[in-house]
Amino acid sequence: MKTVAGIDLGTQSMKVVIYDYEKKEIIEKASCPMDLISEADGTREQKAEWFDKGLEVCFGKLSAENKKTIEAIGVSGQQHGFVPLDKDGKALYNIKLWCDTATTEQCAYITKKAGGDKKVVKLLGNLMLPGFTAPKILWLKNNKPEAFAALKYIMLPHDYLNWKLTGEYVMEYGDASGTALFDSANRCWSKKICDIIDPKLLGLLPKLIEPSSPAGKVSAEAAAAYGIPEGIPVSAGGGDNMMGAVGTGTVADGFLTMSMGTSGTLYGYSDKPINDPANGLSGFCSSTGGWLPLLCTMNCTVATEFVRGLFQLDVKDLDAEAAKAPCGSEGVLVMPFFNGERTPNLPNGRASITGLTSANTNRANIARASLESAVFAMRGGLDAFRKLGFQPKEIRLIGGGSKSPLWRQIAADIMNLPIRVPALDEAAALGGAVQALWCLKNQNGKCDIAELCAEHITLDTSKSADPIPENVAAYDKAYAEYNKVLDQVAPLYV
Repeated sequence: MKTVAGIDLGTQSMKVVIYDYEKKEIIEKASCPMDLISEADGTREQKAEWFDKGLEVCFGKLSAENKKTIEAIGVSGQQHGFVPLDKDGKALYNIKLWCDTATTEQCAYITKKAGGDKKVVKLLGNLMLPGFTAPKILWLKNNKPEAFAALKYIMLPHDYLNWKLTGEYVMEYGDASGTALFDSANRCWSKKICDIIDPKLLGLLPKLIEPSSPAGKVSAEAAAAYGIPEGIPVSAGGGDNMMGAVGTGTVADGFLTMSMGTSGTLYGYSDKPINDPANGLSGFCSSTGGWLPLLCTMNCTVATEFVRGLFQLDVKDLDAEAAKAPCGSEGVLVMPFFNGERTPNLPNGRASITGLTSANTNRANIARASLESAVFAMRGGLDAFRKLGFQPKEIRLIGGGSKSPLWRQIAADIMNLPIRVPALDEAAALGGAVQALWCLKNQNGKCDIAELCAEHITLDTSKSADPIPENVAAYDKAYAEYNKVLDQVAPLYV
C-alpha cells in the first residue's frame, strides 16, 4: 500500500487524512476540534498550543500500521492568520485569525501611508482588509510592543504546521499572497508595505518557495512525536482555499470552486494575474503555479447556524423547514453580517432580518432566507468573474453546505450554473494529500498537476444539481432586492 497524508487546519477543527494513491481512496481520517477566542470588538483568536495539540490528537488517532505507509505529507491551513514566534519558537501572543476584524485602524493607517486604495492594489493586487495578515502585525506592534520587539518568525497557520513537521522556515506563493505583504503579480515581498509597518519586518519574513517544491523533510523529532516516517517530504502546502482548489480539480481555466463553510469562498484558476478588489475579487496566487482570483465572505454557515439556534432546530430540520418556503422566501431577506463582513468590506457590519410582513413572517421563510443569503453574496463574485472574461462551465461545491440537497439546488438556481460535488469529502485535506503526491512525483521528474488532479479528483453524480429555469427567474428578482437592501444598510456600518 502506498499513501500520502493531507492535513487541514480549519477554524473549527484540524483533520488528517491518509490517501491511498494507488486505489484512489481515503483509507483513514481523524479530527480534533479547535476552540475560538471571540470578543465583542471583533477579536477572533486561537492559540499555538491548540495547533500543537491538534497534531498530537489527530496523528494519535490514526493506526500505526497506516502511518508507516505515508510517503509524503501536505498541509492546508486557514489563510491570513498571524502566528508570532520568538527566536526559540515560542508563541509571543495568540494567533489572530482571518475572521478577526479588530484591525480596521491599522488597515486605514497602512492604506494612507501607501497613498490610498489604488496604490495598495497596484502594490499587492489586493486592498488592505482587516482579514489579511499585514494589519495584524501592525496591531501587535501597536498593542503588544514587548512581543513585537521579540518577534523573530512570522508564520501563517499552515506554515506553522510545516515548521512543526520539518523545522524549516519557508512560505509558498499561494498563502503568501493572502498576507497583504506580497506583490502577487511579481511573486515577491512588497518592501514598501513592509517598511510602512516596520523597517525590520522585511528581514523577518520567510524564504519564498515554489508550490511544487518541498517545504522540507519530516524531522526526527516530529517522527517520534507523531509516529510518522522520518525524512519523507512535506510539500509546500498552502491556504485552505488553495488546497481546496487542488482537492476539487480547479487547477485549469473553466472551473470555479465554491466553498460553503464558516466562511464562503468562490475562486477559479487563471494563467495570468487577475483581480478586481472593488468587486471583492482578491488577486491571490494559486498553490500549483498560476493565480487564484478569489471572493471571500465571513458569514456562510455562520448565518444558518445562528438561525438554526434561534429556532432550536438541527441541521436536517432546518433544511426541512426551509424546503416549505418558495424561492425568494416571499420577500424575506437575511443580511448575514454576524461577524462583520469582508465582502462587502463592512468589518463593523451587523446582521438583520428584513422584508417581514404580517403575511410572510414565519419560520420557513426565515430558514430559507438564511440559506439564500450566503449564496447571494457569492453571486456578486460570479458577476465579477464574468466581467473579467471568465466563462465558467460549472461550480465544484465543497464545505458543510455541499451536504445539503436543498442548499445545492439553491446554489445552482441563484448562480445559474451546474453544481457538482467531489466524490471524496475533505477537499482541503485531500488537496494537501494530492499536492504531497505532486511533490513526491516531482522528485523523480516533472509531473503535471492538472493531469494528476484529473486522475485523482472524481465527482459524485448523485449530488449534482442543475439550474431550474423558473427558479432562476425568481432568484434574479430576489437577488436584485437583496442588493437594494444592501445598498441601504451598508452606510450604517462604515
